[in-house]
Amino acid sequence: MFKKFMLIGTAVLLTLTAAPQSYAQSIEIGPGGVRLQQPSRERMVRRTMEIDERQAVRIAKSEGIRSVDDVRRTRSRYLVEGSDRRGNDMRVSVDRRSGEVISVD
Repeated sequence: MFKKFMLIGTAVLLTLTAAPQSYAQSIEIGPGGVRLQQPSRERMVRRTMEIDERQAVRIAKSEGIRSVDDVRRTRSRYLVEGSDRRGNDMRVSVDRRSGEVISVD
């Protein structure tokens, strides 16, 4: 009887110590089948990182803007307005999180 209680107690103890780690896992279903996915710190850090205004201007200049007139920040992107080398007006939309160019007008 005592062995039975010890075995149950050990199983409960192991279950309680493993529980925090099991909540951190996710399930991935893909061509290789079903597998447990461990959370990566890089993915968690990327969610909070975003580019700043200076980087958005640098990206817009790589798209052809020579002089920057205005930089506006919206919820999801930066709108950089300026002119190209010929003096034509340009507007470049840059995603705030990834830094990808959304559009060039």
